[in-house]
Amino acid sequence: MPERRTVALVTLGCARNEVDSEELAGRLAADGWELVQDASDADVAVVNTCGFVEAAKKDSVDALLEANDLKDHGRTQAVVAVGCMAERYGKDLAEALPEADGVLGFDDYADISDRLQTILNGGIHASHTPRDRRKLLPISPAERQDAAVALPGHAQEAAPAPEDLPEGVAPVSGPRAPLRRRLGTSPVASVKLASGCDRRCSFCAIPSFRGSFISRRPSDVLQETRWLAEQGVKEVMLVSENNTSYGKDLGDIRLLETLLPGLADVEGIERIRVSYLQPAEMRPGLIDVLTSTPKVAPYFDLSFQHSAPGVLRAMRRFGDTDRFLELLDTIRSKAPQAGARSNFIVGFPGETEADLAELERFLTGARLDAIGVFGYSDEEGTEAVGYENKLDADVIAERLAHISQLAEELTSQRAEERLGESLQVLVESVDDEDGAVGRAAHQAPETDGQVLFTTREGLVPGLMVEAKVVGTEGVDLVAECSGLMEAAR
Repeated sequence: MPERRTVALVTLGCARNEVDSEELAGRLAADGWELVQDASDADVAVVNTCGFVEAAKKDSVDALLEANDLKDHGRTQAVVAVGCMAERYGKDLAEALPEADGVLGFDDYADISDRLQTILNGGIHASHTPRDRRKLLPISPAERQDAAVALPGHAQEAAPAPEDLPEGVAPVSGPRAPLRRRLGTSPVASVKLASGCDRRCSFCAIPSFRGSFISRRPSDVLQETRWLAEQGVKEVMLVSENNTSYGKDLGDIRLLETLLPGLADVEGIERIRVSYLQPAEMRPGLIDVLTSTPKVAPYFDLSFQHSAPGVLRAMRRFGDTDRFLELLDTIRSKAPQAGARSNFIVGFPGETEADLAELERFLTGARLDAIGVFGYSDEEGTEAVGYENKLDADVIAERLAHISQLAEELTSQRAEERLGESLQVLVESVDDEDGAVGRAAHQAPETDGQVLFTTREGLVPGLMVEAKVVGTEGVDLVAECSGLMEAAR
């Protein structure tokens, strides 16, 4: 009998990382590794890191150090870093953090089992050398589909999947596609729609380590969604760095409008949600599909970042307060209950008091359901690092506190506007401590508010119910269940 090998996956960062972790879990399970939830019970702890901003990088380092401490008093024998921070810094991370027994990049994912076994046996796998992944794919989007580049979550020309896969593991998009195994039992799961980004925002380093934009084929996305439905998933969230660009490398920039109705028709799926939309790339047809297709959530996760024209141009972005408000008005004219959220950066180099006032004007008029606010910080490798007119740290902190407080007040007011509304709510958890908790169509996992039911009687995770909003707690809604949805009965 083969020796028992255990592995735990610790995931930080965004939903895209969660999908990548489940791919790694599928590959490891297919090769005989036993997946455990607690890192202290694992021979190898794999930390899927985030490399987006300083706070996320600190969290990743802390997680690696915490896992390393287990080697002194637990089963854990090795700690391995994967994910964006590992990909972005490679050898530099390995040298700065000797507590990590291995630092693996995206190119290692297809051979993750062999890499971990080598490390577990006391061998050394050389940490990869970071490179600008934008240069790995052809400049022309139409030529990217056949490029032999490691893209987590995408079908690639690799060795065929094993024929005898463990229960719960499947090739999610064809015989040569990545494997996937769910790491939880939530009725919600993310599906990767694309990878990378062709935009060149002056503050963002993501394209340098995630690469240029490349879509997954619709058939792959559909097959993975069907597999998730078989696993009990009720809501699928489509994730990528920029969902509005989907299909441009497949010859059809409107491909998302065609794909969404097909996904909504998958048996067992109750809701499809699309995340991360670029305002400058929104088009009437996409708005129509998002606001009128049954089971597709009228949910708009719009990346505004700011609304003052001068700041947006310095960010290498487009738009202004009035254009953004007009976009939101168009959406709500088609779906009055539509959800809208966004993130914003304050303290960008050159931002004036007038620019900040313009952002306040937008936020006050936008009626967003959720708002994330971040203070600007230099990200190495980005254009903005070389900008002049940097603001002092205390000025940025003051503006961050001010806009964050305003955002909290405005989102609470927006929640109160929903009093009396009838919502379709997916029950996500039911327990003695928190009662029954779910989310409506305007609430995405992790980033937005949630629905707190007044009673948990008759409610179980995965059930879609009609509920009436009777109260609020900040951005959260308090609701009474008024009946099961027809499709959930």
